[in-house]
Amino acid sequence: MQRTEKVLQLRGLLGRSVRVVREHYLRPDVPCGSALCRADCPRGEKLLSDDLTHYVVPDWKVVQDYLEILEFLELRGIVFMQTACQAMQHQRGRRQYNKLRNLVRDARHDCIMFFNEFQLLSYLPRERGESLEKWQTRSIYNASVWYYNHFAGQMPIVMVTDDEDSIQQLGSETEGVFVISFKNYLDNFWPDLKAAHELFESIVHSRRERENESQENHGREYPEHVPVEMLEAGIKSGRYIQGVLNVNKHRAQVEAFVRLQGASNKEKDLKNDVLIYGTKARNRAIHGDVVAVELLPKSEWKGRTAALCENETEEKTSGEVYGEPMPTGKVVGIIQKNWRDYVVTFPSKEESQSHGKNAQKVLVTPWDYRIPKIRISTQQAEALQDFRVIVRIDSWESTSVYPNGHFVRVLGRIGDLEGEIQTILVENSISVSPFSEAQMCEMPVVIPEKPWKVAPEEELKRVDLRDTHLVFSIDPKGCEDVDDALSIRTLPNGNLELGVHIADVTHFVAANSYTDIEARARATTYYLADRRYDMLPAVLSANLCSLLGNVDRYAVSVIWELEKTSYEIKEVWYHRTIIRSSYKLFYEAAQALLDGDLTVADEILELKDMGEDTRKQKLDELTWAIGKLTDVARHIRAKRDSCGALELEGVEVRVLLDDKKNIDDLIPRQPLEVHETIAECMILANHWVAKKIWETFPHQALLRQHPPPRQEFFSELRECAGTKGFFIDTRSNKALADSLDKAVDPSDPLVNRLLRSMATQAMSNALYFSTGSCPKEEFFHYGLALDKYTHFTSPIRRYADIIVHRLLLVATLKGDKSGTKENLLSNKELEELCRHINNRNRAAQHAQKQSTELFQCMYFRDKSLDGDEQCTADGIIYSIRTNGVLVFVPRYGIKGAAYLKNKEGLVLSCQADGSCKWKPGCLQRFPSKIISAPTAEDSVTLNLFDHVAVKISVQSSRCHTDRIQLHITSCKPYKTPELELSQSPHISRTDLVREVTKTVEEAQLAHDKAKTKRIEEEYEEYRQTQGVSLYHLLEEIKELALLDVSADSGA
Repeated sequence: MQRTEKVLQLRGLLGRSVRVVREHYLRPDVPCGSALCRADCPRGEKLLSDDLTHYVVPDWKVVQDYLEILEFLELRGIVFMQTACQAMQHQRGRRQYNKLRNLVRDARHDCIMFFNEFQLLSYLPRERGESLEKWQTRSIYNASVWYYNHFAGQMPIVMVTDDEDSIQQLGSETEGVFVISFKNYLDNFWPDLKAAHELFESIVHSRRERENESQENHGREYPEHVPVEMLEAGIKSGRYIQGVLNVNKHRAQVEAFVRLQGASNKEKDLKNDVLIYGTKARNRAIHGDVVAVELLPKSEWKGRTAALCENETEEKTSGEVYGEPMPTGKVVGIIQKNWRDYVVTFPSKEESQSHGKNAQKVLVTPWDYRIPKIRISTQQAEALQDFRVIVRIDSWESTSVYPNGHFVRVLGRIGDLEGEIQTILVENSISVSPFSEAQMCEMPVVIPEKPWKVAPEEELKRVDLRDTHLVFSIDPKGCEDVDDALSIRTLPNGNLELGVHIADVTHFVAANSYTDIEARARATTYYLADRRYDMLPAVLSANLCSLLGNVDRYAVSVIWELEKTSYEIKEVWYHRTIIRSSYKLFYEAAQALLDGDLTVADEILELKDMGEDTRKQKLDELTWAIGKLTDVARHIRAKRDSCGALELEGVEVRVLLDDKKNIDDLIPRQPLEVHETIAECMILANHWVAKKIWETFPHQALLRQHPPPRQEFFSELRECAGTKGFFIDTRSNKALADSLDKAVDPSDPLVNRLLRSMATQAMSNALYFSTGSCPKEEFFHYGLALDKYTHFTSPIRRYADIIVHRLLLVATLKGDKSGTKENLLSNKELEELCRHINNRNRAAQHAQKQSTELFQCMYFRDKSLDGDEQCTADGIIYSIRTNGVLVFVPRYGIKGAAYLKNKEGLVLSCQADGSCKWKPGCLQRFPSKIISAPTAEDSVTLNLFDHVAVKISVQSSRCHTDRIQLHITSCKPYKTPELELSQSPHISRTDLVREVTKTVEEAQLAHDKAKTKRIEEEYEEYRQTQGVSLYHLLEEIKELALLDVSADSGA
C-alpha cells in the first residue's frame, strides 16, 4: 500500500466550498468487478458480464447529463469510475448521487463502480494549474486504459465523452481504447434503441433552449438567489431561517409554508411555520426543496386563507378572508433541490393552437397541484395529448417564469387504470420492477416434485414447538403474507405462557445479498387499493416465510411466562424456532369465536375434514386460546392506558372488487376487539425486543420514536370539542387520552370518532432512528406510551424489521454463526438507512391513500346522481369555513368540502321539505356555526357536528387526479333502512379498557398494601429502613440538601 496526499474541494450542505487535505492510500488489489478477470482480483457479489463486445466507460459529464439513458437495461457492461461518481455527488447533490448508487447496486443492471482513485496504477494526481474538469476526464481515460490492459486486451473499452478536445487528443492514443461522443456511441452501437435516441434528443434540445434563453432574456422574473456563503452566515446569525417548503395543494398558487429546521430558528422564538404568500415569494423553489427564508416586517404578515378552495390556477386575492396573521417571509436561496420525476399532461388541441410559432416549446401541467407548470421542447406535443408522461426539470433561471425540463417517457393513457396507478407510483418515487434473475437465483427451489422441508441441521439449532404449542394466525381474509402467529398455554405451575412467533426472514435473506439489497431499496411492501407490490419475492412472502396453516416454518419467537391471575410478566425468552401453525384464521371468524358463535367453524378450513368429536375438542381448544389471548391483551392495554396510551381514529376504506376488478362496494374497516388483541400482542413483542437490542447495542439499535405533537396543531380539536362542552387537555398523552375518553355524546357516537380523528391529524409522524444519534430522553413513543419501541413483527413487508431481527439474533443467539456482528450496521450507516426507510414509508402511505381516492372516484363516476341511492349518504360537519363546511361521510370513509356559496355568488337555501336550492343571499361565519341568509327566505344555520344529507359526485380533471365532490341536498340527517356501518355491535373498547384498568388498579393497590405491611413487619423485627433501599434514602437527603430554602426563611 502506498501513501500519498490528496487535496479535495468539498461542498457542504449549504454549498460552501472547503479545501481539505487528506491522506490518500493506493493499493494494487482494488477489485476490477469483471467476470473476465484472470488476475485474481477480489470478487464481489456483482460482476460485469464477460460475453459482451465491449465495456463502456462514461465520462463525468456524460454521467451527469445522461444518467437516465444509462439506466436502460439494454446498455450493458457499464463501468462507472469513482471519479465520475464523486463529481456527480459534488455537483448534482445527494438525490442524484443516491440514484446512481442504487443503479450500481441493482442486480438487474450490468454495471459496476470501479474505485480508480485507490488503484495504484490507475490513479493520476492532479497537476498544478490543471482545471478540475480536465483532470477528471484524464483520470477516467487513464483508468480506462488500465482496464483494457488488466484484461490483456481481451475486451475493447469505449470511453464516451462530450469533450471534443478529449476526443481529438485521446481518440487514437491507445489501441483498444476508443474515445467517442455519446451521440456517436448511441448511433453506432444502439441504432435500434429508439427510446434512448428520443430521450437523448429531448435532453440535448432542452439544454440548447436553456442556453439560447439565457442569452436572449435579460429581464428578471425573480430576484437572484443569495450566494451560498452568505446564506450560511445568515442562517448562523439568525437573519435567515432554514426549512422545507410545503405547498398547500388546495391553494397551490397562493399558499406555501416552510417547516422550520435548525437551531437558529429558536432565536426568533418562532413556534409556527412561516407562510410564503404567492409564487413570487417562493423565488423558484419547488415543493420539497430545503430553502432559506427571510422574514418580512410584521406589517406585511398575512394569515391562512379561511375559505374552501378548488385549486385556482391564478392568484386570486380579492374578497378573501384570512385568519390571524402569522410569520410571513420570502425565499432568498435554495439550500438543497429535491427535484424528482414529475408526471405531466400536455395541453389539449384547443390550448396548443395558441402556441403559434413557438409550437415546439410547450407548457405541460404536472399531475401534482403543488408543482408549477414546466416548459419543455418537443415535436411530439400533439401525439402525446391523451397520455400521462414523465418529465424532469433541468433548471429554473431567474429570467424565466417557469422551470425548463425535458420529456422522459410515456406512462399511459389519461383515465386508464394502469396508467393512473403508474402515475401514483412515479409521483411517490416508487420503483417496482420485477425481481431480477440474480435475486431469483438466491431463492430456494420449491416445486411439487421437491417440496421444501426443514433442514436437519436447523432442527439441531432451533427450539421445536410443533408438537408442544397450539400456534395459530389471525389476519385479514385472503391474506397471503402471514408474518406473525400466536400461542398461549397453561404451564404445569399454573402460570400462562404467551408466544409471539414471527417469520424468520433473515434465514432466507442473507445480509448484502441481491435480495437484501433490493429489499433495502424498496424498504416496504406497497399496498394499493387493488394490488400490492412485495418487498420480497413471492416464493418467500407468500410461501416459505408465510406462516400458513399446517406447514412447517422457521420462526423467531418471543415467549413470556405470565402470572396466572395478574398476567404480570415473570420471564421472557427469545428463540429461533420451528413452528407449525394449526389454524390460519381471518379476523371475522376469530371475533365470532370470541363472541361464542361456533357456527363459524364451517368457514375454518383446518376443521373441515375432522370427525365430530375431534372437531369439537379442537374447537374448544381454539376458542379457549382466543378468549385467553383477548383477556391478556385487555390487561396489557390497561397498563399502557394508565401511562397515557392513545386510542386514535383513522379512516380506512376497503375496496371490494369482483373477479373482473370492477368495484362492488366501498367498505370502511370495522373495528373488532380481535384487531386490538392481535395489535396488543405485537406491541408487546416490539417493546420487549426494543429493550433487548438497546441493552446489547446502545449506540446502533434501530428503534421507533413518536415525538410529542406541537401544541398549536391541537387548536382546531380544542375549539371543536368546546362547542359540545368538552374540554380537551393536550398537555400530555395521558391528559389527552383521558379527555378524549370523556368527550362522548351519548346521542351521537360519531362525535367521539371525529374528535379522535382530529387528534390523529394533529400527531407528528412516528420515525425510525438509530440509538447512537438520538438522546435517550427522545426514545419515547408518545402514542403507545412506551419508553422504547421498535418494529419486529412484520419482516416480510418491512425492511426495518429485518434489521431488528439481525440485531436480536446477535444479541441473543451468541453461538449461532448466522448472526455475526459483521452484518450489523454502524450508527452512521443505520442513521442513513433510517432516513431512507422513513422516506419510503411516507411514500407508501401517500400511494395507498391516493389509490383509495382513485377507486372512490371510479366507484361514483359511472353512477347516476339522481337515480342511484348509493350517491346519497349521511354526513357530519366537522369544520367551518367562510364559504362552506367540511363533511365526513362515514358510510364511505370520505372527507370533503361542501360549498354553501357557489361560483355565481348564490347561497344554499333550505326549503320546507328539507331540500336545498341556490338563492341570492350572504353567509355569516362563526367559530362553531355558519349561517346562510337568502335574501327572500329564512336563514339556515349549520353547526359543528350537525348531520346533513349529501350527494356524492366526481369532478373530473384532464391534468390532475379526479376528485370527490359533496353537495348538501338536505339540512336534515339522511336515514337509510340498513344499519349504519359506523355502529359497531361489539363492546366499546374505551369502556372495556376502563373496566380492566379498574381491576388492575385494585390489584396494584392490594399489592402495595401487602408490600407496606411486609416492610412494617421487617422494621419491627430488624429495625430496617422503611424504604426501597438505603441508596434511595441517601438520594432523598441529597435532594433536600439542594433545595433553595431562601424564600421560606425570608432571606
